This record gives sequence, C-alpha cells and structure tokens, in this order.
Amino acid sequence: MRLRRKRFLLRAWRKRKQLLGLSDKTKSIAPDDILLFSTVRNERVRLPFFLKYYRDMGINHFIIVDNESDDGTPDFLADQSDVSVWSAKGSYKRSRFGVDWLLWLQKKYAHGHWTLVVDADEFLVYPFCDTRPIQALTDWLDASSIRSFGTLVLDMYPKGTVGQTAYQPDQSPFEILQWFDTGNYTISKNSLYGNLWIQGGPRARVFFSDEPALAPALNKIPLVKWNRRYAYASSTHMLLPRGLNLVYDQWGGEKTSGCLLHAKFLDDFIDKAAEELERKEHYAASREYQGYAENLQKPPEIWCDQSEKYANWRQLEVLGLMSKGNWA
Repeated sequence: MRLRRKRFLLRAWRKRKQLLGLSDKTKSIAPDDILLFSTVRNERVRLPFFLKYYRDMGINHFIIVDNESDDGTPDFLADQSDVSVWSAKGSYKRSRFGVDWLLWLQKKYAHGHWTLVVDADEFLVYPFCDTRPIQALTDWLDASSIRSFGTLVLDMYPKGTVGQTAYQPDQSPFEILQWFDTGNYTISKNSLYGNLWIQGGPRARVFFSDEPALAPALNKIPLVKWNRRYAYASSTHMLLPRGLNLVYDQWGGEKTSGCLLHAKFLDDFIDKAAEELERKEHYAASREYQGYAENLQKPPEIWCDQSEKYANWRQLEVLGLMSKGNWA
C-alpha cells in the first residue's frame, strides 16, 4: 500500500505538466483556511450557487481545475477573488478522472489544511450545518484527533419528469430537486482499503435495476485534514493511508458523518449524459452513462410513492443516513 500511494503521488507529479495556471491567488491562503478543491467542465450555470453555498458554509478559498470548458466557466472563475483556477487540457480519464490534477495541487497548497473535495453538483450537509460553520466541525474533528469525515452521496430528484423545470443561475437546485430515496442502500466492506462501499438509491432503482451491482458508489470521504503524503485512490471513495478510510464505527456505535446532496438530475441531465457517453472519459468505459442512455429515450421520472421530501439534516439523521455521533 505504501508503494501504491507513492505511485499515485508520482502520477500526480507527472500530470502537473498538463496544468496551466489561469488565476493563481493562493498567496492569500491563511494557515487556518479551509480549502475546497474541484475539477469542473462546462459548469458555468451551476457555479454561482455552488460558490455561494460553500462561502456561506465557511470555505475560505477554492482551488479549481477546469477541463476544457467552452461555456465561459474559466473566465467566470478567474473573476472570483477567492478562486484560484487552472486549466487542464489532457484526458480526464487518463488523469484518474481528475484526481491526479487535484492531488498535485493538494500537495502544493493543502498541506496542514482541512480540505473539501467535491464536484460542482455535490453539496455537503453535516450535523448542525444550519447553525454552525464548517470550521466548528473541523475544530471538533481536530480536538477529537479525527483526520477524515465520511459522507453518503444522496441523489436528489424532482417530482415529475427530469428536466420539466428549467434551472436558473443563482438558484438553489434543491428548489427543483426536493426528493430522495430513504432506503434500498447496500453496504459492504472493501477488504483491501478498509472503506465501506455503498450502492443503491434512485440511480440503482431506475437506471441499474437489472444489474444493481453496477450502480455508482455512494460512499465518499470528501473532508480530510490534508497531508502532502496522502492520496486518493479512487475519486474520493477511498484514500491512502488506509486509516483515513475508517470513517465508521466498528464497535457498534456511530461516528459523526454527513451527506453530499447530489444535484445531478436537473434539466441538463439528458444532454450531459449523452455528451459524456460519447466522450467516454468516465470510469469503466462510461458504464454509468451507458446505464443512463438505455433509459433516456424519453425524460425519466425518478419519483415514486416511497420518495421522501427533503427537510433538513435532522431528518437525514432520523432516517439513519448520517449521524452527529459524539458531536453535540
């Protein structure tokens, strides 16, 4: 595992040559700042709310890699005073789906910082997030000698067909995507890395009903007190050293955890799915997008009679989808 981690770090060092700095404001990063890292492509319409959401949460600086956007994303990001942006013109797939690019930037800028790694359609929810900034969470994690924080990806969707309501810039996507699945989640343990592997939810129910084992993974560890020796092994699903993957209690209790509200099913979903299937730049020959394509002859309706309308983080804790654990 040590050799594997070193290989990941070496890959990131090699892939650094694909990064071109467009707007580097990292000199403004303070020692206690919480940093957000993300790789984006053609997310101009989503970014205004995304940045506002995480600024309000307490993120101090954004470090973003843009992978060949043609919708004005790089220029928009470069104009933000708290965003440093790099352009990457290489293959998303051959950079381990953007992990190599971000890992190099994390090595340079994130050492000693709490670091959040999310996609532009992922929104962190944690215990007390309605009343406490993210620094309250990281301070408690520091005091508890906890270096990583786990989440469940919670796919959010509308009532009615996907795409029937147009999404507007600056709008919360959760004004449209108000529903989620409370059950049908399966959990297993990865014997090699020690992390949990979670599948299910609406993507398994609707798009992978015949082969649920092929549904996307829903376990992520997006928040980590970063060290330049760390490396993500597969997206943010698991890390090295392996001890960072133990974000769950093994002795019958519950560790503090959160959710990533996933705003995938907006009105651009069908076009994005078709584009990504053609590009074939995603995991396993874009198997996830093949599953979407087989069900997109017409706009899908994901909502069902068992769907639950989202209210707040306390609702998710009652349903067992996240936990405040010992944090009070």
